[in-house]
Amino acid sequence: MTVKLRLMRVGKKKQPTYRIVAADSHSPRDGRFIEIVGTYAPRSDPSEISVKNEKALAWLSQGAQPTDTVRKLLEISGVWGEFEATKTPRTPAARQRSRKAAPAGAAGRGA
Repeated sequence: MTVKLRLMRVGKKKQPTYRIVAADSHSPRDGRFIEIVGTYAPRSDPSEISVKNEKALAWLSQGAQPTDTVRKLLEISGVWGEFEATKTPRTPAARQRSRKAAPAGAAGRGA
């Protein structure tokens, strides 16, 4: 099951507010979801974003993919920066070391 962090529209006609939810990628936009991660109210001035940091980080660390809009909202709220800081940096030197550790014939060449 592929999990996405995406927006779910709630609110009256022409007055949208959104929930940031973790949902199966095959579920409809306003359909089933797994967990509410935060809210987004674009009509207020300035727009309000509230994200439960620990829930968002947990889903991101489990491999959930945010949509472009949710990713921008996570960047604004600071969660995306925390997630990027927890990932292990892959420097070119680290990649080179991992290549040297693999045997030369293990690259998938058939006999």
